[in-house]
Amino acid sequence: MRDKKLRELEKRIEQIKRELQTIKEMRPGSLTCQYHNPKEKKGAYYQLSYTHKMKSRTDYVRSEFVPHIKEQIAEYKRFRMLVDEWVALAIKHAKMQMDHAKRGK
Repeated sequence: MRDKKLRELEKRIEQIKRELQTIKEMRPGSLTCQYHNPKEKKGAYYQLSYTHKMKSRTDYVRSEFVPHIKEQIAEYKRFRMLVDEWVALAIKHAKMQMDHAKRGK
């Protein structure tokens, strides 16, 4: 039973690795629409806010680049989700292997 669970974890880890190879352009952050005159919602502009190497940054984004930036942000979120799942599975896998070795199997 434990061998089967270990194989299932290994299979999912390999699947995650394959999915990570499909990641395209990515960037962290959140994109917001701001207004020069918020009460009247006039003068819209976009801001990309993110933190990299422990530095917070804000970039202005032209409206024609907004769809591309949104795709990059979505790819980054997918990347982070996959990496987080991989780490969680790796921890579980390591614990199961140690437990398996302790029991002498």
